[in-house]
Amino acid sequence: MLLEAVYHRPKQNWAYAYDHETLHIRLRTKRDDVQKVEILFGDKFIPFENNMQTKPMERFTQDAMFDYWQAEVIPPFRRLCYGFILNSGKQKVWMTEKGFFDQPPTEHLGLFEFPFLNPIDVFTPPSWVKDAVFYQIFPERFANGDPSNDPANVLPWGGKPEYHNFFGGDLQGVIDHLDYLTDLGINAIYFTPIFEATTNHKYDTRDYLKVDPHFGTNETLKELVNACHERGIRVLLDAVFNHSGATFPPFVDVLEKGHTSKYADWFHVREFPLRTVNHIPTFDTFAFTDQMPKLNTENPEVKEYLLKVAKYWVEEVGIDGWRLDVANEVDHHFWREFREVVKAANPEAYILGEVFHDSIMWLQGDQFDAVMNYPFQGTLLDFFARNTMDGASFASSLNSQLARYPQQANEVAFNLLDSHDTQRLLTLCEGDKRKMKLAVLFQLTFPGTPCIYYGDEIGMDGSYDPDCRKCMEWDESKQDRELFRFYQRLISLRKENKLLRSGGFRFLHAKKDDNRLVYERWDNDERIMIVINNNKRSSSISVSVQTGLASSEQWTDVLTGETVRSVNGKLKVKLPPFGYQILRNQLSMAKI
Repeated sequence: MLLEAVYHRPKQNWAYAYDHETLHIRLRTKRDDVQKVEILFGDKFIPFENNMQTKPMERFTQDAMFDYWQAEVIPPFRRLCYGFILNSGKQKVWMTEKGFFDQPPTEHLGLFEFPFLNPIDVFTPPSWVKDAVFYQIFPERFANGDPSNDPANVLPWGGKPEYHNFFGGDLQGVIDHLDYLTDLGINAIYFTPIFEATTNHKYDTRDYLKVDPHFGTNETLKELVNACHERGIRVLLDAVFNHSGATFPPFVDVLEKGHTSKYADWFHVREFPLRTVNHIPTFDTFAFTDQMPKLNTENPEVKEYLLKVAKYWVEEVGIDGWRLDVANEVDHHFWREFREVVKAANPEAYILGEVFHDSIMWLQGDQFDAVMNYPFQGTLLDFFARNTMDGASFASSLNSQLARYPQQANEVAFNLLDSHDTQRLLTLCEGDKRKMKLAVLFQLTFPGTPCIYYGDEIGMDGSYDPDCRKCMEWDESKQDRELFRFYQRLISLRKENKLLRSGGFRFLHAKKDDNRLVYERWDNDERIMIVINNNKRSSSISVSVQTGLASSEQWTDVLTGETVRSVNGKLKVKLPPFGYQILRNQLSMAKI
């Protein structure tokens, strides 16, 4: 038993409250090194010999190096002291906060502790997010519904996108096409910025309290939000609070007056006057873009202004949450206050941060509900689009990600495959829609909240920005309607099956030098198994379906309705190149 690989610490993703009654306790061991792990637990205020219990821990996932074990415990008095018992062959080790021992502990002192389950500390993301399928809209390129508000230099719809050109997309255009979105099946929209700015992307905000005139008015936005809510669609807006635009009035004042400006401390200025020297501004910016000066969110006046903005659009217009641009570069103190203000305005608001790396420090229940899941995106693209990863590496990467965060964070993670900042999915798949479909299938059947980038569902392609920001194609004769129906059917499948949104997940087949995958989702009533052949050749795969779940031998192909039977606990599936099959099985005596 390699004790150096064993890891646990209280709090974060290792010991947390899943709800107001239940604690999740996790432990890490070397992969395939420990046969059994038990948790030893009790209440530190009850005599040790009278109250300590043991419970087996489940190996809930594993990656290339480690096994991850988890136990659910409901402490009757909301506090817990605990240790672990590790078994490997004839070796048995007790682990406490003091270290490893070959004899069991005899007192509470020295055990790990979860001091008290305080309800206010429970990380509780909005429940609706687990059921959401998001659709990302870049407003300037989705639809032109009101030509009267077009920019003076607007180009005909469908032209070649460039960094600085305009095609007249607006909020009325979204209103006009809500029936299309409802038909697709989405029930949430994420808009890139819509507030007044000079660019087509609007990440250079001039006025945070005003809808850009080329998009409409504040009243147009309110009409759009109301129309979405009537259709059961939630609305997420983009908050650019890390930086403003160069036309933001306080920044203009600092440009003009330098250190004497009353707004001088609204920004991070290293040297006056403000200027750019050898491509480096004398003030902090987003990247080195002098048109996007970084806001000083430690300044009380800046904080007051931005929190007013956050509250205004939730209360006055009724938006359902915020996506936070460059969220990892803003101080944690600001985000804690931001959460308090937004949740006071709407406790069910969704707070989503743009963070590209490990985000555990933002996912403790005091800042964000979720982050944009770029590690998920990278893993899926490596496997399905770039073919640089085999099944074993793919499973290892995703399992490691699942172990990284509390379960409730994984359930609402924002799982995207492309966006306005990346190449489009179809382009990444080199135009092969079979590959694209496999990636989308996995996205829509994996834990977390999927997001579709506008136009992917009808076969739009595009390389890096600005090419990925093409005008939406509304001519049905130029749309891939078969691909649209594929998206439509999978979205419907996800919405109709709760286990695809909140059930258990595990890989059944993911091997080295093998691009075939088998994984399953389950709850107490049924299990759904997905078989994927990410190969250019046809392939047959035999899968063991006896994994501790009491199942019938009869499986149903979800898409065709055909019956498939397992024989002696094995299910044989034959798939064409880049083919897949989705199978459902009713549990006779569910035992998870």
